[in-house]
Amino acid sequence: MHSSHFKKEHFKKLEQYGINHMILDTGLCLKYKAGETILHEGMPILYLFIVVKGKAKVCAIAKNGKDLVLCYYISHGLIGDIELMTNASHASSSVIAVTDFECIALPYKNYAADLKNNLTFLNRLGSELSVKLIRSSKDYVSTALCTGEERLCSYILESSNNQVFNEVLADVSSSIGMSYRHMFRLLNQLCMDGILDKKDYGYLIIDRHELIRRSADSF
Repeated sequence: MHSSHFKKEHFKKLEQYGINHMILDTGLCLKYKAGETILHEGMPILYLFIVVKGKAKVCAIAKNGKDLVLCYYISHGLIGDIELMTNASHASSSVIAVTDFECIALPYKNYAADLKNNLTFLNRLGSELSVKLIRSSKDYVSTALCTGEERLCSYILESSNNQVFNEVLADVSSSIGMSYRHMFRLLNQLCMDGILDKKDYGYLIIDRHELIRRSADSF
Protein backbone atom coordinates (compact mmCIF):
# COMPACT_ATOMS: atom_id res chain seq x y z
CA MET A 1 0.00 0.00 0.00
CA HIS A 2 1.17 3.52 -0.81
CA SER A 3 -0.34 6.70 0.64
CA SER A 4 -0.20 10.25 -0.67
CA HIS A 5 -1.98 13.59 -0.38
CA PHE A 6 -4.96 14.56 -2.51
CA LYS A 7 -4.55 15.72 -6.09
CA LYS A 8 -6.88 17.64 -8.35
CA GLU A 9 -8.72 14.53 -9.56
CA HIS A 10 -9.42 13.49 -5.97
CA PHE A 11 -11.19 16.75 -5.20
CA LYS A 12 -13.34 16.21 -8.29
CA LYS A 13 -14.34 12.82 -6.91
CA LEU A 14 -15.08 14.34 -3.49
CA GLU A 15 -17.25 16.95 -5.18
CA GLN A 16 -19.53 14.18 -6.46
CA TYR A 17 -20.32 13.35 -2.84
CA GLY A 18 -20.69 16.95 -1.72
CA ILE A 19 -17.75 16.81 0.67
CA ASN A 20 -15.08 18.77 -1.20
CA HIS A 21 -15.76 21.80 1.01
CA MET A 22 -14.85 19.95 4.23
CA ILE A 23 -11.49 20.40 5.91
CA LEU A 24 -9.80 17.18 4.83
CA ASP A 25 -6.44 17.53 6.53
CA THR A 26 -6.45 13.89 7.73
CA GLY A 27 -7.76 12.33 4.52
CA LEU A 28 -5.45 10.28 2.33
CA CYS A 29 -5.18 8.82 -1.14
CA LEU A 30 -4.32 5.11 -0.82
CA LYS A 31 -3.00 2.94 -3.64
CA TYR A 32 -2.95 -0.87 -3.52
CA LYS A 33 -1.32 -3.40 -5.79
CA ALA A 34 -3.36 -6.26 -7.25
CA GLY A 35 -3.73 -8.95 -4.59
CA GLU A 36 -3.33 -6.63 -1.59
CA THR A 37 -6.03 -6.70 1.07
CA ILE A 38 -7.79 -3.39 1.67
CA LEU A 39 -10.05 -4.61 4.50
CA HIS A 40 -10.07 -7.76 6.62
CA GLU A 41 -13.48 -9.06 7.70
CA GLY A 42 -13.89 -8.72 11.47
CA MET A 43 -11.00 -6.30 11.90
CA PRO A 44 -11.49 -2.72 13.12
CA ILE A 45 -12.53 -0.45 10.27
CA LEU A 46 -10.91 2.98 10.39
CA TYR A 47 -11.79 4.58 7.06
CA LEU A 48 -14.61 5.27 4.68
CA PHE A 49 -13.20 4.58 1.21
CA ILE A 50 -14.26 6.33 -1.99
CA VAL A 51 -13.14 4.36 -5.04
CA VAL A 52 -11.12 6.39 -7.57
CA LYS A 53 -10.11 3.65 -10.00
CA GLY A 54 -9.42 -0.06 -10.21
CA LYS A 55 -11.39 -3.17 -9.28
CA ALA A 56 -11.65 -4.94 -5.92
CA LYS A 57 -13.28 -8.16 -4.73
CA VAL A 58 -15.68 -8.01 -1.78
CA CYS A 59 -16.20 -11.30 0.04
CA ALA A 60 -17.39 -12.75 3.34
CA ILE A 61 -16.78 -16.11 4.98
CA ALA A 62 -19.37 -18.34 6.66
CA LYS A 63 -19.03 -19.14 10.36
CA ASN A 64 -17.40 -22.48 9.60
CA GLY A 65 -14.55 -20.56 8.00
CA LYS A 66 -14.74 -22.52 4.76
CA ASP A 67 -17.57 -21.37 2.55
CA LEU A 68 -17.49 -18.10 0.67
CA VAL A 69 -21.04 -16.79 1.03
CA LEU A 70 -20.69 -13.39 -0.60
CA CYS A 71 -18.60 -12.34 -3.54
CA TYR A 72 -18.99 -9.38 -5.85
CA TYR A 73 -16.75 -6.85 -7.51
CA ILE A 74 -16.58 -3.11 -7.01
CA SER A 75 -14.99 -0.55 -9.33
CA HIS A 76 -16.74 2.61 -8.12
CA GLY A 77 -18.67 3.98 -5.15
CA LEU A 78 -18.08 3.59 -1.43
CA ILE A 79 -16.48 0.95 0.76
CA GLY A 80 -17.47 1.04 4.41
CA ASP A 81 -20.83 2.74 3.83
CA ILE A 82 -22.81 0.03 5.65
CA GLU A 83 -20.48 0.19 8.63
CA LEU A 84 -20.76 3.98 8.68
CA MET A 85 -24.57 3.96 8.75
CA THR A 86 -24.84 1.11 11.27
CA ASN A 87 -22.13 2.52 13.56
CA ALA A 88 -20.24 -0.77 13.20
CA SER A 89 -16.65 -0.68 14.39
CA HIS A 90 -15.52 -3.81 12.52
CA ALA A 91 -15.54 -4.64 8.82
CA SER A 92 -18.47 -6.81 7.73
CA SER A 93 -16.53 -8.24 4.77
CA SER A 94 -13.06 -8.45 3.28
CA VAL A 95 -12.01 -6.34 0.31
CA ILE A 96 -9.10 -7.42 -1.89
CA ALA A 97 -7.66 -5.51 -4.84
CA VAL A 98 -8.04 -7.41 -8.13
CA THR A 99 -6.21 -4.78 -10.18
CA ASP A 100 -4.11 -1.83 -9.08
CA PHE A 101 -6.60 0.03 -6.92
CA GLU A 102 -6.79 3.67 -5.83
CA CYS A 103 -9.18 5.16 -3.30
CA ILE A 104 -9.74 8.14 -1.03
CA ALA A 105 -9.66 7.24 2.66
CA LEU A 106 -11.52 9.39 5.20
CA PRO A 107 -11.02 8.49 8.88
CA TYR A 108 -14.34 7.70 10.57
CA LYS A 109 -13.45 9.39 13.83
CA ASN A 110 -12.76 12.69 12.06
CA TYR A 111 -15.60 12.83 9.55
CA ALA A 112 -18.45 10.48 10.53
CA ALA A 113 -20.57 13.11 12.29
CA ASP A 114 -20.24 15.66 9.48
CA LEU A 115 -20.95 13.08 6.78
CA LYS A 116 -24.17 11.97 8.49
CA ASN A 117 -25.38 15.58 8.46
CA ASN A 118 -24.45 16.16 4.81
CA LEU A 119 -27.60 15.84 2.70
CA THR A 120 -25.76 15.60 -0.63
CA PHE A 121 -23.55 12.83 0.71
CA LEU A 122 -26.49 10.94 2.24
CA ASN A 123 -28.46 11.11 -1.01
CA ARG A 124 -25.50 9.69 -2.93
CA LEU A 125 -24.91 7.01 -0.30
CA GLY A 126 -28.60 6.04 -0.32
CA SER A 127 -28.61 5.75 -4.10
CA GLU A 128 -25.55 3.50 -4.07
CA LEU A 129 -26.97 1.30 -1.31
CA SER A 130 -30.16 0.90 -3.36
CA VAL A 131 -28.11 -0.26 -6.34
CA LYS A 132 -26.33 -2.79 -4.12
CA LEU A 133 -29.70 -4.07 -2.84
CA ILE A 134 -31.02 -4.49 -6.38
CA ARG A 135 -27.84 -6.29 -7.37
CA SER A 136 -28.11 -8.59 -4.36
CA SER A 137 -31.67 -9.49 -5.38
CA LYS A 138 -30.58 -10.22 -8.94
CA ASP A 139 -27.73 -12.39 -7.68
CA TYR A 140 -30.23 -14.38 -5.60
CA VAL A 141 -32.47 -14.86 -8.63
CA SER A 142 -29.45 -15.88 -10.70
CA THR A 143 -28.43 -18.50 -8.14
CA ALA A 144 -31.96 -19.86 -7.91
CA LEU A 145 -32.97 -19.86 -11.58
CA CYS A 146 -29.92 -19.72 -13.86
CA THR A 147 -27.95 -22.75 -14.97
CA GLY A 148 -24.50 -23.51 -13.61
CA GLU A 149 -22.92 -22.57 -16.94
CA GLU A 150 -24.71 -19.20 -16.96
CA ARG A 151 -23.54 -18.42 -13.43
CA LEU A 152 -19.98 -19.49 -14.15
CA CYS A 153 -19.76 -17.47 -17.38
CA SER A 154 -21.10 -14.39 -15.59
CA TYR A 155 -18.55 -14.82 -12.82
CA ILE A 156 -15.67 -15.22 -15.28
CA LEU A 157 -16.70 -12.06 -17.14
CA GLU A 158 -16.89 -10.00 -13.98
CA SER A 159 -13.75 -11.25 -12.26
CA SER A 160 -11.40 -11.40 -15.25
CA ASN A 161 -8.62 -8.88 -15.69
CA ASN A 162 -7.00 -8.23 -19.08
CA GLN A 163 -8.90 -11.22 -20.51
CA VAL A 164 -7.45 -13.55 -17.85
CA PHE A 165 -9.52 -15.44 -15.26
CA ASN A 166 -7.31 -16.66 -12.40
CA GLU A 167 -9.50 -16.78 -9.30
CA VAL A 168 -9.10 -19.47 -6.62
CA LEU A 169 -11.40 -22.15 -8.03
CA ALA A 170 -12.52 -23.47 -4.63
CA ASP A 171 -13.77 -19.98 -3.78
CA VAL A 172 -15.45 -19.64 -7.18
CA SER A 173 -17.45 -22.85 -6.75
CA SER A 174 -18.72 -21.68 -3.35
CA SER A 175 -19.58 -18.22 -4.68
CA ILE A 176 -21.69 -19.50 -7.57
CA GLY A 177 -23.28 -22.31 -5.58
CA MET A 178 -22.03 -25.52 -7.20
CA SER A 179 -19.63 -28.34 -6.46
CA TYR A 180 -15.98 -27.96 -7.37
CA ARG A 181 -16.16 -31.06 -9.58
CA HIS A 182 -19.13 -29.78 -11.56
CA MET A 183 -17.54 -26.35 -12.00
CA PHE A 184 -14.31 -27.95 -13.21
CA ARG A 185 -16.25 -29.96 -15.81
CA LEU A 186 -17.87 -26.74 -17.04
CA LEU A 187 -14.49 -25.02 -17.32
CA ASN A 188 -13.14 -27.94 -19.32
CA GLN A 189 -16.16 -27.76 -21.63
CA LEU A 190 -15.64 -24.03 -22.18
CA CYS A 191 -12.05 -24.83 -23.16
CA MET A 192 -13.15 -27.61 -25.53
CA ASP A 193 -15.63 -25.18 -27.12
CA GLY A 194 -12.81 -22.69 -27.80
CA ILE A 195 -14.16 -20.05 -25.41
CA LEU A 196 -11.35 -20.36 -22.85
CA ASP A 197 -7.77 -21.56 -23.05
CA LYS A 198 -6.11 -23.07 -19.97
CA LYS A 199 -2.74 -21.49 -19.18
CA ASP A 200 -0.29 -21.84 -16.28
CA TYR A 201 -1.44 -18.44 -14.98
CA GLY A 202 -5.19 -19.14 -15.29
CA TYR A 203 -7.76 -19.19 -18.08
CA LEU A 204 -7.39 -16.91 -21.09
CA ILE A 205 -10.68 -15.68 -22.60
CA ILE A 206 -10.60 -16.49 -26.32
CA ASP A 207 -14.20 -15.80 -27.35
CA ARG A 208 -15.62 -13.08 -25.12
CA HIS A 209 -18.74 -12.63 -27.27
CA GLU A 210 -19.74 -16.28 -26.82
CA LEU A 211 -18.93 -16.10 -23.11
CA ILE A 212 -21.34 -13.17 -22.79
CA ARG A 213 -23.98 -15.04 -24.79
CA ARG A 214 -23.77 -17.98 -22.38
CA SER A 215 -23.84 -15.85 -19.22
CA ALA A 216 -26.83 -15.14 -16.97
CA ASP A 217 -29.10 -12.26 -17.97
CA SER A 218 -28.32 -10.53 -14.66
CA PHE A 219 -24.73 -9.94 -15.79
